Amino acid sequence: MSDHKRTMVKLTLSALAAAVLAGCAVGPDYRRPDVDLPAQYRADAAAVPAAGGPQEVDAQWWRLFGDPQLDALMDAAFARNTDLQQAVARVEQAEALLREARALQWPSLDLGGSAVRARSSTTTAAPGGGVANNFRAALSTAFELDFWGRLRRASEAARAQALATRYAHEVVRQTVAGLVAQSYFNLRALDEQIALTRETLKTREESVRILRLRLQGGTSARIDVDQAEALRADAALQLQELQRQRAIAESQLGLLTGQAGLELAEGSLRGLPLPPAPPPGLPSTLLERRPDVRQAEALLASANAQIGVAKAALFPTLSLTGLAGGESAELSDVLKSGSRIWSIGFGLTLPIFDAGRRLAQTEQAEARQREALAAYQGAVQSAFKDVSDALVNLRAARESQADIEASERASLEVLRVAQQRYDAGYSPYLELLDAQRSANAARLRTVSNRQAQLAATVELFKALGGGWSPEAVAEAR
Repeated sequence: MSDHKRTMVKLTLSALAAAVLAGCAVGPDYRRPDVDLPAQYRADAAAVPAAGGPQEVDAQWWRLFGDPQLDALMDAAFARNTDLQQAVARVEQAEALLREARALQWPSLDLGGSAVRARSSTTTAAPGGGVANNFRAALSTAFELDFWGRLRRASEAARAQALATRYAHEVVRQTVAGLVAQSYFNLRALDEQIALTRETLKTREESVRILRLRLQGGTSARIDVDQAEALRADAALQLQELQRQRAIAESQLGLLTGQAGLELAEGSLRGLPLPPAPPPGLPSTLLERRPDVRQAEALLASANAQIGVAKAALFPTLSLTGLAGGESAELSDVLKSGSRIWSIGFGLTLPIFDAGRRLAQTEQAEARQREALAAYQGAVQSAFKDVSDALVNLRAARESQADIEASERASLEVLRVAQQRYDAGYSPYLELLDAQRSANAARLRTVSNRQAQLAATVELFKALGGGWSPEAVAEAR
C-alpha cells in the first residue's frame, strides 16, 4: 500500500473512531417539565355556549367574520408588517447559527499552498547557503473528538433556539392578526358612533330651528333655545372628537398593514356576524396549541442543552489533525510521488487551573435553565388566564346583549312618545331632551356591546392558539 493510501486510511479510521467516541454527552437530557394546571376552566368561563361551533380553532379565524375588507387587511399585514419581517429575519439568523453549530461536528478540510524563494547565510555553522526555492501544496484537516458531547449539546441548543425563533415568529403573526382585527372593529364601532352622532347633531339643529321659531311666536322660552344651542354645540364637538379618534384608528391600521396613508370608507358593525365561540377544550391542550408556550419550552430546552456545553468544558479536549500533499524545490515536481508529504497528529488539552472560571460558567448555565423553567411555567399560567378571561368577557357580553337591546327598544319608544307629547304641547322641552339623551345612550351601549363581543371573540381565538398552525413550524433538521 502506498504512503498516500495509508494516510487516507488513517484519516478515515480516525473519523470513525471519533464517531464512536461521540456517543456519550455530559449534561441533563431534556424532558418536558410537569406543570400544575386545573383539569378544566372555571365554571362561569366554561359556560360560554359553543354549540355548532368549530371543534378546532381555525388558523384563519378572521375569515369567519365574513368581511372582505378585514380579510384584505390581514393579507396586507402578513405581507408588509415590519414586526413580522423582523421576526422572519430572526428565524433566518437562528437557522444559520444552527447550520454553523452542526458544521462544527464535522472535520474541516482546507487546501493550502505556498511558494517561497529564500537565501540562507553562508557564514553560519551549517554548511551550504545561497538561494533556494520551496513549493508546497497540501490538504489539511482538523477534527475535534466530541467525546464529552460538547458539540452535540451545542447543536442541540442551537436547534432548540431555532425552533424558539420559529415559534416567536408565529407569536408575532398571531399578535398582528389580533391587533388588526381589534383595530378594525374599533374603527367600525367609531363609524357607528359617528353615524349616530351625526343623527343627533341633525336632530338638535332642527330643534334649535323650531325653538327659535316658537320663541318668535311666543310659545317657547329663551332658556329652551339656549339649552338647544348648547346641546347642538356639544353634539358638534362630540362628532369632531369621534372623527379625530377615527383618523387615529385608521392610521394605526395603516401601520399594522404597512400601508401609510391608508383610507377606508365608513362602514358598520351591524353587518358583521358573530361566529360561534370555539370550545375551550382542556387546559392541558394549551401546551401544544399556544405558540408562546411552545416558544418558552424551546428556550427551556436550549438552556438545558447549554448546561451540557458548560460541563463538557470541564473535561479534556481531544482533537485530530492531518496533512497530505507535496513539497519540492521545483514547482513541476510538487505532485510527483517523491515529493509527497503527510502528517497525522493527536492533541489533548486538559484544564488544570482557571480559578473556578469553568465552574462559574456551569453555574451560570444552570441558573439560566432555572430562569427558563420559570418562564415556561409562567407562559403556561398566562395562557390559562388568557383563556379564562376571554371566556368570562365573552359570556358577560353575550348575557348582557338581550338587556341592552331591550333597553334600546324601550328608550326609542319613550323618545317617540316624548316627541309626540312635546309636539302636541303636553310636555316641556326638558322631557323631550331627557328622552333623547336616554335613547342616544342606549344606542351607544348597543354599539359598545357588539364591539365587546367581537373583541372577546378575537381574544378567545388568540388565547386558544388560533392564527397559526403547529404544522407550519417544521422541525429544524
